[in-house]
Amino acid sequence: MTTIPELVAHSSDGMQKAVENTKKEFTTIRTNKASTSLLDLVRVEAYGSVVPLNQVGMVSAPEPRMLTVQPFDKGLVQAIEKAIRDSDLGLNPMSQGNLIRVPLPMLSQERRKDLVKLVHKLAEEGRVAVRHARHDALARIKKLEKVPEDEVTRAEKEVQKHTDEHIKLIDDLLSHKEAEIMEV
Repeated sequence: MTTIPELVAHSSDGMQKAVENTKKEFTTIRTNKASTSLLDLVRVEAYGSVVPLNQVGMVSAPEPRMLTVQPFDKGLVQAIEKAIRDSDLGLNPMSQGNLIRVPLPMLSQERRKDLVKLVHKLAEEGRVAVRHARHDALARIKKLEKVPEDEVTRAEKEVQKHTDEHIKLIDDLLSHKEAEIMEV
């Protein structure tokens, strides 16, 4: 039989995973600075399957507005270029021998606003995941038998406290990312 502290801890873990996932998704959103995590979601068709870019090449950021990709296999240069070009990032890679340069163009005000909308959507998905963990925990706590009413109430307050803390963490991540995107 599961205890109330275990259920509260489990819900807190689920909420923390939601915050971590939101943070990870935020790193793939472009700002004005080059970040190697920008290309984390790019998938390359190589060796008969689709693999993440970081498994077929080394990504680095030698300059604030430039990324470079050094393919592990020279035969994949075209495939990597195509994958970056076809991604929704709006980037135009250029190869120089076996090094692929990916210049980052300045973000227009309109593009910044679109990115802010996307970040808000991702933050809301994170908040929903946190609330889902809360809902799940509360439902499981209510199903417990032979538990005093005051313990159930205390556990519900504890779960709500964790929920509020994790939603605040997501909101803080959101405001930081939004400021980063809007910075000229």
